[in-house]
Order: sequence, then structure tokens, then C-alpha cells
Amino acid sequence: MPEQSAWPDDSPAYPRAHGGRVEPPPISAHPEFRSLRHAHRRFGVRATVWSVGGFLLYVLLSSFTPGLMNQPLAGHLTLGLALGLGQFAVMAVTVWAYTRHMRTRVDPLARGVRAHLHQHPGRRDRTAAAHEADGQQPDQGPRGYRTW
Repeated sequence: MPEQSAWPDDSPAYPRAHGGRVEPPPISAHPEFRSLRHAHRRFGVRATVWSVGGFLLYVLLSSFTPGLMNQPLAGHLTLGLALGLGQFAVMAVTVWAYTRHMRTRVDPLARGVRAHLHQHPGRRDRTAAAHEADGQQPDQGPRGYRTW
């Protein structure tokens, strides 16, 4: 049974020896990691609203305004067919915006978080040990591909 101290903070009578190794805070507590998650989620919400909104608008127009959707534009091309083909444009714009957003906003933040992660020698040692235990090289991902 450990001897209790008479100190008001209930600290032990004999101070515990420090191991000399201080664990770094988790990466999720780092402000750059939070901004990375925020940027990724914010764009995800916008892209989802854009894509699903375009599909939902098309379905609602098709269901509730068939006269409008059957308006001929040129030859056998109707407004409904043109809007249906426009869904490919909606997806193309979404993919283009996603790649641009990732390249300009998320990737620089991810590089900063990765650089911060590799600054802590204790974390780097744990990561290298975990990769070696899995039989992987330290620069390879879970499937054996090179990570950036």
C-alpha cells in the first residue's frame, strides 16, 4: 500500500521517477490536422449538395412537370433529355472541383501534418516499428504501395 502524503493535493509522499520519455500529443489535437479535416468536410458537403441537388432537381422536374420536360429543343432532343445528359456535366464539374480543391487546399495541409508527424522521434519510431511488424517498408502503405 503506497504511503499517502499530507499535502493538500494528495500527491504521493515519494515522487515517481519519470521515464525520461514524454509522449507527444496525438496528431488529432494538432491545429493543422483540424484544419485539414475541416477543409475536407466543408468541400464534401458542398460537392454532395451540388451533385445530389442536380439529380434531385432532374427527378422532380421529370415527375411533376412532364409537359416542360417534353418541350422539343432541336429535332428529337427534348429539354428532359438535355437535362439528363447535363447530369454528366454536373459530375464532371464535381470531379474537376474535387481534384482542384484537393490539390490546392487539402494536399498542402496534409504535407504540413505529415511533416509535423515526422518531427517527433518517438512517433516515428513507433510507426517504423509497426511497419516492420507488418513486414512492410516504412514508406509503404497497408497495401504495399508507396505512400506520398
